[in-house]
Amino acid sequence: MTIKVKAIIGSNSPTSFNLKLVEYLRKKYADKLEITPVFINNVDMFSVERESNQPEDVKDFLDNVRDSDAILFAVPEYNFSIPGVLKNAVDWLSRSNFAIKDKPAFMIGSSMGVLGSVRAQMHLREILTNPMLSPALLPNNEVYIGSVHEKMDENGQLTDQATIDFLDKVVKNFIAFYSQRKALAEIK
Repeated sequence: MTIKVKAIIGSNSPTSFNLKLVEYLRKKYADKLEITPVFINNVDMFSVERESNQPEDVKDFLDNVRDSDAILFAVPEYNFSIPGVLKNAVDWLSRSNFAIKDKPAFMIGSSMGVLGSVRAQMHLREILTNPMLSPALLPNNEVYIGSVHEKMDENGQLTDQATIDFLDKVVKNFIAFYSQRKALAEIK
């Protein structure tokens, strides 16, 4: 069984460490997770006036996310919070007829700082409690990769064994979490 995961890349930087991290995960766990990056760089800015007549790029983004078994949020940290481009994407998701409600999800985040996007992930977790969003977030498996530039080579390969081992554990836990939720849904 491969789980179809859409990875929302929370940065619009082409050199994003979080994008490199998603690419690393996509290759390393390809036999378990079919990870597809979802870029939010060109998603129009949300406004209530445009909500009923969504631009094509917004429709494409929402359809892309909807067409998944699970969601991975790749969360960078800008000024102790999530980037505006990620907040904009989440605002559109909150107006998308529950595109991610109850969908199994997990987060990863990295930064050159020592905290590895911990504050940004805390803010995103709080935002995602909105009943219009409410994905089923994997509990107790927070991935904060600090000093990522010292743990990843120029080809985007992680070189820090402790980080690799931790990611192995989180992916294993996510697959078990996903399978458990799927089994419960089938019983209902």
